[in-house]
Amino acid sequence: MTTPFHFPSLVWGESIAIYLFLLGISAGSTMMIILLKRAGLIHGELSQNYLIKINAFLAPITVICGLTLLIFHLARPWTFWKLMFHYSHTSIMSCGVMLFQGYFITLTLWLLHIYQTQVKQLIQHRFPSLMAFANFAYRIIGYIQGIVEFLLLLIAIALGAYTGFLLSALISYPMLNNPVLPVLFLASGMSSGIASLTLCALFFTKTNPQDTLLVWLHKVERFVLLTELFLLFAYFFGLYLGGGQKTQSFYTALGHGFWAQVFWIGVVFIGILLPLGLNQFSKPSLRHRKSFVYLVAGSTLFGVLCLRFFILYAGQMTLA
Repeated sequence: MTTPFHFPSLVWGESIAIYLFLLGISAGSTMMIILLKRAGLIHGELSQNYLIKINAFLAPITVICGLTLLIFHLARPWTFWKLMFHYSHTSIMSCGVMLFQGYFITLTLWLLHIYQTQVKQLIQHRFPSLMAFANFAYRIIGYIQGIVEFLLLLIAIALGAYTGFLLSALISYPMLNNPVLPVLFLASGMSSGIASLTLCALFFTKTNPQDTLLVWLHKVERFVLLTELFLLFAYFFGLYLGGGQKTQSFYTALGHGFWAQVFWIGVVFIGILLPLGLNQFSKPSLRHRKSFVYLVAGSTLFGVLCLRFFILYAGQMTLA
């Protein structure tokens, strides 16, 4: 039976859509934290900042969960470790593995430097014989910290765009084989990272919705959402003018049916127009409420999830 979630040309399903969604959150939240830090908006002891604490858990957990979904989607999941040691520059999957490894290494070094006091106290208490080695390692990390942070930012950007490159490499599907897709996924990943940081800050901490960092994130989110809206226009306008099966994929995706409704209602209205409209036209007294911020951030996150599902499923409905 042909349904929106099951049709003959479908190869990648819901686990891949969630994998792409989780990777976007991890890359987007890490990018925003580093930008906040480099802009001088995070003051005081970095290890005590609530957004850095949130990202220390959010970034690795989301990417680990996403990779776990990907591993179990493989035909032989028990051989996934071979991908970690056998590289091929001509394989988009292999390039992704190298990105993940670089991301984890730089993220770990960056967090170790920020939480060096806590780590040293733990080593001193549990493994005192390793203190000399820990001090030596931290001297090296201190020397290269600026380089590590810059590399982490670049790798996070590359990881956010990689989710789009992964799909655009599928030349058999004209809707997915689109050069705008990596940039679109990067922008939507940034918006999902901002929304996730905001939701976690309000849910797990006692942060005021009008905290300076959250206000700054909201300002950036508006710009990112407008950019995402423009990229969606460029993406589909390119399909429309592409001719042949590209034009056919445009009509198939947006013309009618379940996935067209997901796009117009879930992605455009709930995910982009609703957050923009609420931020633009709501009274200041309303924007100070936690429930308002929950609604705006939740709508953005839901829209990004809908976008991942829409692009993945609707993109596989038309063959070249």
